[in-house]
Amino acid sequence: MTQPPHDEPTAAGPDELREQVERTREGLGQTVQALAAKTDVKARAQEKAAEVKDQAAAKAGEIKGQATAKAGELKAKAADLAHHAHDRLPDAVKDKAAQAAEQARTKAAQAGQTWEEKAPEPVRQKTAQGAQLARDNRKVLLAAAGVTAVVWLACRHREG
Repeated sequence: MTQPPHDEPTAAGPDELREQVERTREGLGQTVQALAAKTDVKARAQEKAAEVKDQAAAKAGEIKGQATAKAGELKAKAADLAHHAHDRLPDAVKDKAAQAAEQARTKAAQAGQTWEEKAPEPVRQKTAQGAQLARDNRKVLLAAAGVTAVVWLACRHREG
């Protein structure tokens, strides 16, 4: 006769034996499911991909926050530098700059008027569309100009 396992007591009757068999079946079923899950390479790869995707999204959010903060710092620093430079300029230079700006505005207005009078209608329409696009994306254009200025200043600082 076979001896019962050492961890299971011997069944006293058929009902108890049925319960032991049922517990053993459940345990074996769970073991088989765990083994099947370990061998399901596709499901494990999908789980790992989802995990990596979540980690990447979290990291991207973190980096975006850092970039936004850094951009704010750089913008504040640029504004501060501009104010310091403006404060240090002599009044004569400020007046000259104001006169030059006014002359540039006047010349630009004159050039615009000449353009309106002499440019063909399709060209004027395309130009107006381009100008509207620039006005609609002003923040993007200003940000790009700011980044360009910062990069240019950083390059000049390295050279000097």
